[in-house]
Amino acid sequence: MMKVGVPRELNPVETRVALSPESAARFKRLGVEVLFEKGLGVGCHWEDALYEKAGAKVVNDRNQLLSESDILLRVQNGPPEEIPKLKKGLIQVCFLDPFRNREGVEALRQAGVSALSMEMVPRSTYAQKMDALSSQHSIAGYAMVVLAADRLDRVFPMMMTPAGNIGPARVFVIGAGVAGLQAIATAKRMGARVEAFDTRPVVEEQVRSLGAKFVKIQLGETGQTEQGYAKELTEEQKALQRAGMKKICSQSDVVITTAQLFGRPAPIVVTKEMLSSMRPGSLVVDYAVESGGNVEGSKPGEEIDVGGVKVLGFRNIPGRIAADASRMYANNLYYFLEEFFDKEAKQFHFDPENEIYKACLITSEGKVVNPMVLEIYSKEEGGS
Repeated sequence: MMKVGVPRELNPVETRVALSPESAARFKRLGVEVLFEKGLGVGCHWEDALYEKAGAKVVNDRNQLLSESDILLRVQNGPPEEIPKLKKGLIQVCFLDPFRNREGVEALRQAGVSALSMEMVPRSTYAQKMDALSSQHSIAGYAMVVLAADRLDRVFPMMMTPAGNIGPARVFVIGAGVAGLQAIATAKRMGARVEAFDTRPVVEEQVRSLGAKFVKIQLGETGQTEQGYAKELTEEQKALQRAGMKKICSQSDVVITTAQLFGRPAPIVVTKEMLSSMRPGSLVVDYAVESGGNVEGSKPGEEIDVGGVKVLGFRNIPGRIAADASRMYANNLYYFLEEFFDKEAKQFHFDPENEIYKACLITSEGKVVNPMVLEIYSKEEGGS
């Protein structure tokens, strides 16, 4: 029987884990043996005993776990020095970040690991329960609004008091994907006046259905990719967009940016000039700070002050709500593996022709095999 192993995350910023007690119990019912490293769930306040009660086996020695596992589940790719220790032919499933983490992909290729990247799960109705990016973006959308409410110098809802009335805070969400829509919904529930902008006109109805105003800026022809991401704008379109958004930013107490491009650095959508138009005490949350940043001058892992405006560039925003983010991610991983489990034979069978497997497979048999990743790498080499 193939063994599924789950090691602890060694990145100090990473608070999430790839296995919850609930997902461990699901694997047990499926007939899968699961090994987990001692102390795996400490960041989520899940004791080892909870995993053991669910049917998973605790392993004290990390190297033993790595050597015994046939399938390895992680949140992020392992450290470089650890990858050569993985057995040849191992199947690893995690957020690999293959477009920006070329060094990690190369290490996995050399180690003969079959690396599956959860970022690459197709955005289809069938694969929805495996879509880890969407589940984490949803958590992040909520977390960003709570973070902003905690640091803002005023309340979100309108309040009528004996001492006078307080108007609602104004929140401007840039990007109406999964994270943006959840941010809109959360800010509305907290009583804020919410406006949103996206280059994809198709999302206007979704924004309006959540009670927010959709900001229209005439950019000419725009659209979205097959993965549902916004297409990159031309320089002329970017200039028009910034001009249109500057006025909204100047009236906003909170700006939340979620604009990301699949496989490419995030675009700058809030410039220093736009920040200078905002009132002192207002703030901006840059969700895309780790993929290049939407806000000019934002820094990964830092809160900076730009002319009295706070710019929050915190890393791993979903991890600020580690338990629920981990539950959702662990469920995504379970459903992903269940897709390839033969219940009669009680074995995993990874069909190379399966569309989900083909989309997520990055390295196999000592080669980088994903066409999209190979195309990005080829363009990088051509431009260097």
